[in-house]
Amino acid sequence: MEERKSSLQQLDYTLLFLLFLLMCISLMAIYSGSGQYFSSDPTYFVKRQVVWFAIGIFLMISAMVLDYDLFRNFSIPLYIIGLVLLVLVELFGVIQNGSQRWIGFGGILFQPSEFVKIFVVIALAHLLYRITKDGREKGFRSDCILVAKVAAVGLPPFFLILKQPDLGTALVIGSIIATMVLMSGVGWRMFTLLVTSVIAGLGFLVWLHNHYFVLFNKIIKDHQMERIYGWLYPEENAGSYGYQLVEALKGIGAGRLYGSGYLQGMQSQSEPARVPELHTDFIFTVIGEEFGFLGATILIVIYFLIFYRMIVIAFSCNNLFGTYLVSGIVGLLVFQIFQNIAMTIGLMPITGLALPFISYGGSALMTNMIAVGIVLNVNMRTRHYMFQTEEV
Repeated sequence: MEERKSSLQQLDYTLLFLLFLLMCISLMAIYSGSGQYFSSDPTYFVKRQVVWFAIGIFLMISAMVLDYDLFRNFSIPLYIIGLVLLVLVELFGVIQNGSQRWIGFGGILFQPSEFVKIFVVIALAHLLYRITKDGREKGFRSDCILVAKVAAVGLPPFFLILKQPDLGTALVIGSIIATMVLMSGVGWRMFTLLVTSVIAGLGFLVWLHNHYFVLFNKIIKDHQMERIYGWLYPEENAGSYGYQLVEALKGIGAGRLYGSGYLQGMQSQSEPARVPELHTDFIFTVIGEEFGFLGATILIVIYFLIFYRMIVIAFSCNNLFGTYLVSGIVGLLVFQIFQNIAMTIGLMPITGLALPFISYGGSALMTNMIAVGIVLNVNMRTRHYMFQTEEV
């Protein structure tokens, strides 16, 4: 009883309060951006989002109950389950909008790749913990072995998700891998080699596009190229695949400093809305248009405070496994937030990634709530290791 009370005292209430603020912003933005889809019931998506939040809170609490050290025992089974689910998607998945990402279950579509992100974080955290817990020999050869092992775990789900095709989620897996490799303490030579390899890979794709387009088209599909063209030349393609970006930029630009006012946005309140997927992928447009630069800045500041709290938790943890867990989750969330906001304002191509804790949706929200639960779990139990070795 005393131990439970002590754990509750270490619960990060600041992080919970910031999460509560995001929930409130989410419900307001979804109501504003989705009312035109169901004129008979403008609260349709809001009510469903409340249900998803309730389920997410339950999953977050569930992730906090067990000592996070026990996740190590389940890392391999969870990883295998994730790979099996991705293979099932490839064989029997439901196709929507040209992508095969979902499994149908009782009339509900389930997207395994969302949960695989958490499984990959746990698996890589366990792998890096085993490699580094007793210290490891520093040097380029040792770094090569570490990166090879991380790649052996991270790349299979990366390519299975990329094949669906789901470039956005695949890039999230890549962000998790990069963050955890960085946290493992690889030397500058290995870090430089990895960065150079990524740049060379992108350069190679550009070369293929200019000289061997048929081969390039086998790697980058037509609909993905349309998104790239819509990003690079939005005005020229405003009537087709640049339409979303052009209309989103109009909405955010119309918001100016203070916004047009809640439920007063021209882009979001017209019927039908001028920006497709306004309550999901492009929900930042609603915030930018109706609350202006100040509202968008407040949202970004809340995200920064959440990351600050998570980074503090990661570096204050005395257990390497806990540090790697939180680091992987930071990498998971940071990339999604950056990519979603950047694609809305034209800094990145459109990939279909949801804005964490804000966009309407079930699978992504539940995954992110589980991630926060794991972070809170690590923080609650950090002090148990404060004056002990991990072996004790």
